[in-house]
Amino acid sequence: MAHSAHKRRRSVLYVPADKERALEKVATLDCDAVIIDLEDAVAPEAKEAGRETMRRFLSEKRPKNCEIIIRINALASEWGTEDLLAARGARPDAILLPKVDGPRDVLEADAALDEMDAPAGLALWAMIETPKALFNLGATAELGRDPAARLACLVAGTNDLIKETGVLATPDRRYLVPWLLQMVAAARAAGIDALDGVMNDFRNADAFESECVEGRNMGFDGKTLIHPTQIEAANRIFMPSASEIAAAEEVVAAFARSENAGKGVVAVGGRMVERLHLAQAERLLVKAGR
Repeated sequence: MAHSAHKRRRSVLYVPADKERALEKVATLDCDAVIIDLEDAVAPEAKEAGRETMRRFLSEKRPKNCEIIIRINALASEWGTEDLLAARGARPDAILLPKVDGPRDVLEADAALDEMDAPAGLALWAMIETPKALFNLGATAELGRDPAARLACLVAGTNDLIKETGVLATPDRRYLVPWLLQMVAAARAAGIDALDGVMNDFRNADAFESECVEGRNMGFDGKTLIHPTQIEAANRIFMPSASEIAAAEEVVAAFARSENAGKGVVAVGGRMVERLHLAQAERLLVKAGR
């Protein structure tokens, strides 16, 4: 099953596929995941070189410290098929699909991977960055319930959403928030992860911290990043607090007791707790690295 295990995805860093030095630096960073980007970060004339650089890097110097995701160009584009072949061959943990308008985009990529005999554990992540994607969110996310469809994570593409819709990009993101909350709700309904979009102004540390706090409060699992200086804040802010960890451990321990075997509801610290709370607690402990 592609997404049976939840992983820590507090900090997810984009790195251009054609920048060898930036790729090599990943091994020294503390990010939970890296997205090697063949799409927006690589100019059209550099696509082929980017693919080769990525292939060489992952075969010779693959980082062991984080999850590895490859963002390809859309399958409908002139580079999509070659990208998918190269990504499949590079054995990442997941392939990130850009500009996903609806379930069909995920299912087409899944079918193509099946034809390539890709391992069942190779997951698909979906960028939500078009108006159409917002209208089809529920149906797209629902694929996360079917292990055969490979979908494991939704990624907010806030820059493209702003561009495609014409909403005003304000520091508090007030016009984006309703859509971001929809993404979290859709991901939760399907039991998959959701990652907040990037913040372009990486020199503004205070504003970045505020955006991380907001993303965490909205329920996102982590944040996508464009610069290594953003990793520390994302890791710190998306890390569950000591009291949250203690409460989660209490819930897990309660359900683990032999007298509670098979029970749907148990009492923990004076309140009734259901199995859905157990699933939430287990997920939180994964995020906390327990």
